Amino acid sequence: MLGIGKVAKKVFGTANDRKVKATRPLIAKINALEPEFEKLSDDQLREKTAELSDRAKAGESLDALLPEAFSNCREAAKRALGLRAFDVQLMGGIFLHQGNISEMKTGEGKTLVATFPAYLNALSGKGVHVVTVNDYLAKRDAEWMSKVYGALGMSTGVVYPRQDPEEKKEAYACDITYATNNELGFDYLRDNMKSSLSDMSQRGHNFAIVDEVDSILIDEARTPLIISGPSDDRTELYKAIDELVPLLNDTHFTLDEKQRNVTFTEEGNEFLEQQLMQRGLLPDGHTLYDPESTTVVHHVNQGLRAHKLYTRDKDYIVRDGEVILIDEFTGRMMQGRRLSEGLHQAIEAKEGCEIQPENITLASVTFQNYFRLYEKLSGMTGTAATEAEEFMQIYGLGVVEVPTNRPVARIDEDDKVYRTGREKYEAIVEEIGNAHAKGQPVLVGTTSIEKSEMLSEMLKAAGLPHNVLNARQHEQEAQIVADAGKLGAITIATNMAGRGTDIKLGGNVEFKIMEAIAANPDGDHAAIREQIETAHKADEQAVKDAGGLYVLATERHESRRIDNQLRGRSGRQGDPGRSSFYLSLEDDLMRIFGSERLDKVLKTLGMKEGEAIIHPWVNKSLERAQAKVEGRNFDIRKNLLKFDDVMNDQRRVIFSQRLEIMKSEDVSEITADMRGQVIDDLVEQFMPPKSYADQWNSEGLYAAVIEKLGIDVPVIAWAAEEGVDDETIRERLEAAADEEMDKKTKAFGEDTMRQIEKQILLQAIDGKWREHLLTLEHLRSVIGFRGYAQRDPLNEYKTEAFQLFEGLLDGLREEVTQKLSQVRPMTEEEQRALMQQIAAQQAEMQRAQQAAMAQASGQTTPDSAAAAPTPLLAGFDETDQTTWGNPGRNDPCPCGSGQKFKHCHGRLA
Repeated sequence: MLGIGKVAKKVFGTANDRKVKATRPLIAKINALEPEFEKLSDDQLREKTAELSDRAKAGESLDALLPEAFSNCREAAKRALGLRAFDVQLMGGIFLHQGNISEMKTGEGKTLVATFPAYLNALSGKGVHVVTVNDYLAKRDAEWMSKVYGALGMSTGVVYPRQDPEEKKEAYACDITYATNNELGFDYLRDNMKSSLSDMSQRGHNFAIVDEVDSILIDEARTPLIISGPSDDRTELYKAIDELVPLLNDTHFTLDEKQRNVTFTEEGNEFLEQQLMQRGLLPDGHTLYDPESTTVVHHVNQGLRAHKLYTRDKDYIVRDGEVILIDEFTGRMMQGRRLSEGLHQAIEAKEGCEIQPENITLASVTFQNYFRLYEKLSGMTGTAATEAEEFMQIYGLGVVEVPTNRPVARIDEDDKVYRTGREKYEAIVEEIGNAHAKGQPVLVGTTSIEKSEMLSEMLKAAGLPHNVLNARQHEQEAQIVADAGKLGAITIATNMAGRGTDIKLGGNVEFKIMEAIAANPDGDHAAIREQIETAHKADEQAVKDAGGLYVLATERHESRRIDNQLRGRSGRQGDPGRSSFYLSLEDDLMRIFGSERLDKVLKTLGMKEGEAIIHPWVNKSLERAQAKVEGRNFDIRKNLLKFDDVMNDQRRVIFSQRLEIMKSEDVSEITADMRGQVIDDLVEQFMPPKSYADQWNSEGLYAAVIEKLGIDVPVIAWAAEEGVDDETIRERLEAAADEEMDKKTKAFGEDTMRQIEKQILLQAIDGKWREHLLTLEHLRSVIGFRGYAQRDPLNEYKTEAFQLFEGLLDGLREEVTQKLSQVRPMTEEEQRALMQQIAAQQAEMQRAQQAAMAQASGQTTPDSAAAAPTPLLAGFDETDQTTWGNPGRNDPCPCGSGQKFKHCHGRLA
């Protein structure tokens, strides 16, 4: 008997069905326009773009322009790529334009789908960002789809790490820009560290289409983007703590695998105290609970986490003496990505690698807060429905499942549960052998490098030829994936999320053609293509007859989404396929989430060795366990976001103030207000309100005025005058300070003084913000302990962060006022020397920033970046402009920095 909910769905349809149905009239309109657009010439398609753009800029809504824009785009794609978009692809594009996530199965052509909303939203002239998970996909998609945008008269740009600044700026100025999430976030942070508007790359955040949206906005959202600089070297401390951790036994700590957390017990704390004192790491007479011990305690905790929670070849690998993290979702190496707060250094000490210095944060942002900057956001993926609540709560994104162009013909089998891992792997090898014997290609999914290599050894022993795709084979990824659909192929993969490459039955025909042409470059390319395409059709049919791609997973992941992504590799575009999950009670998910009861049931049933339990109920109970883990991970991310939101509010205030200052020609009013506030504070401090004249500290005020305002005025004499009050003293100080600034302005010249004020203001903001970030990091790491005092850590953090921010603003006013008071006119020679010194510092800072960015983007910095540049002119002298030649503003700078003259020495000369 059907439940009430199921009956209602049968009658009214699901909410998703209703959304899909609502797009049908729009699609009918687009299809009705097709004959009209087919008649247009190539030039008329571009003219249509100009017409639509003018209408959009004149105020016509994009929704009203949608049918014509989509029709124009479909026609351009048909001519440029030979691809005519299906109705379901138009539907996916409509949902993206409406600011939703389009859930489309693997192989449904998401790359083409993105062109429709990107084109429509680019008509406004504000730019569109298409976000991908890696640089290879950003470049590939930009190159491929630029043919469509070019046919429509629109420009396409691509942003990548270590790009020339001018080129990057041009890429962001294009109508449609392809980039990775990392590069977009870092460019946002870098822009907010620049000191002039002309140096900024991004031009706003209008509309973003995020490909593999679940990978970027959920999986990667746990880790903030950080631009950092080096701090003190603590190598010896890490090594000393690493020697101590192996001495601990099971009574000294508690390990919670569910929460992925490890903490010291009371007994462990006592043992630690003794050991730290013996090694001289804890000062005499101090305990672990003293404030002075915070740093040591923090590093001991990180050492314990490194040993007990992080496993080699699962969470990281060691290559060429370097600890490289592995992305748990894609199985890829994350070059240049490091764990923060000393945890990466603790792992380096554990593995005996060279310990890299810790970094201090110069700027940071989470992906959640970066992507919420966009006026409109949308995304595409094959799997988002299980995280729909998180997408809606955090980003305001709805998830819509778009129907497939052809019905899914894949057979999804019930999970097979074995009692032990050994029985499971023996059954897997046997199953792979059976599939291989009939020519069916098999994709085997594992959860770690270690398990993929163990299974590889078992397959070798069984005489089964295969490929292994994990972080160690990162370079051959595209080739291995291209071959995975060949007749009889066996491919072991460590996770397959967000690979961006389809597994095609019979193998990837384009790869085969490229290989054949590379082997015979002088041959008849057309004949080679025809021959390979004919042979490929026979291969494809043979694979289909064998049952299509067989996805065999060796374990359930914590997230249903990752399992669905693996499953979705099979059965693309109506192809036949099969998927099956092989599990054992020794798997992490089964072991942590109550396999004891199941083990008892299996024993009671009297199961024989090698037998598996197969039942839909087992699938349901596993899905419930996964939903619990997903819920817990969502709560963790939500909690992290609540804390980051506090900093984000402050970040937005600081960044918007910086931008306002950079846009302003004259900031003298801001500095005058700051000066007035400093004077108010000084008078209030040394002449408290409602106090008598004999209670004033006029000597203290005199000294403070000389220090903070740089003026020598008779404050003590003023205070001794009959009938004078604090308001009179305040007015006299303001008049004297303003007069002093007027003299400086005349001596420097109006324009120079305004520039000096602007630069001092920006430098002070940047310096104070860096200090503030460090303080907030420290506060965040200890605020959780307030919970023991029955106080809400989040509220405590909000209160203290607000107080710290007020302190930042007070300190900023004082620093700007004091620095301006110390500025004095210089001789021409002094001025030139100073300007050249600043230019050298800026060039050095830019090199350091590029090196930090290169490291963060997983690039290695060439030695030449660290070395001093070789001057282009013989006899070039930074301090003597006569040796610079006469370069044009856009010529390379004669100092050899590689920058244009106008951005280097020419900026200040």
